Amino acid sequence: MTQIDHTIITRCQAGDRDAFRLVVERCQAMVFSIALKMLADEDEAKDIVQETFLRVWQHIGKYDPRRSFTTWLYAIASRLCLDRLRSSTRIVALPEDEAVMQRFASADGQLELENREWAAIVRLLAEGLSPKQHLVFTLCQLEGLSSQEAEEATGLTAKQIKSNLFAARQTIRERLRHMGYE
Repeated sequence: MTQIDHTIITRCQAGDRDAFRLVVERCQAMVFSIALKMLADEDEAKDIVQETFLRVWQHIGKYDPRRSFTTWLYAIASRLCLDRLRSSTRIVALPEDEAVMQRFASADGQLELENREWAAIVRLLAEGLSPKQHLVFTLCQLEGLSSQEAEEATGLTAKQIKSNLFAARQTIRERLRHMGYE
């Protein structure tokens, strides 16, 4: 996870746009990654990145330095993604998504996925997940956050994180089984 020096945050809180530019440069890939995996749409993910950093700039004065900055950033981005998921139609896998998944599964770990390929795999696996299950799975499994970091980012309790992650894994495991992957 990307770490931001406290002095850079302090400069941002004082209105330093150059310091904020550093924050954006260091963290935009992280925010784009979660947004793409949550929304399975590159254009929507780009919109979320812009919206996230706009909110960060507007509310940087409210940031509590006792918390991890990146966890705070994940919280903002994940809430925006959840709002977008709730207001839009459900993620539906496309027929060609399975071909991308098969190519990915047959690669020996050397395959670099493009954004559209990530989106295809996410659409395929996330079909049928609730927005919370999708969020928790994305944060914990795809982004590598610990359960505690996911709790801080989402506001969910440890029990909610655990149960949503379990349900997401079960659903995805069942989807994979139906596709012929054991």
